[in-house]
Amino acid sequence: MDEACFNIGDAAGHVYRLLENGGSNLANVKKVLKESGFDSQTVFMAIGWLAREDKICMQKSANVWSIKLK
Repeated sequence: MDEACFNIGDAAGHVYRLLENGGSNLANVKKVLKESGFDSQTVFMAIGWLAREDKICMQKSANVWSIKLK
């Protein structure tokens, strides 16, 4: 696996562990992962990875995206 894929997988693990404590909104997920050294693009790819793996569900209310584990 190349470094980019490893980085996305690492970010997906961070997102998953964050959501184990309860749902969150997208802005908070981005903020927490930025503090861990991930950029916005990597966070979005990590969320896409988890969505493709059917691990999360997302819902938009007004202009806020909520994310939680299934």
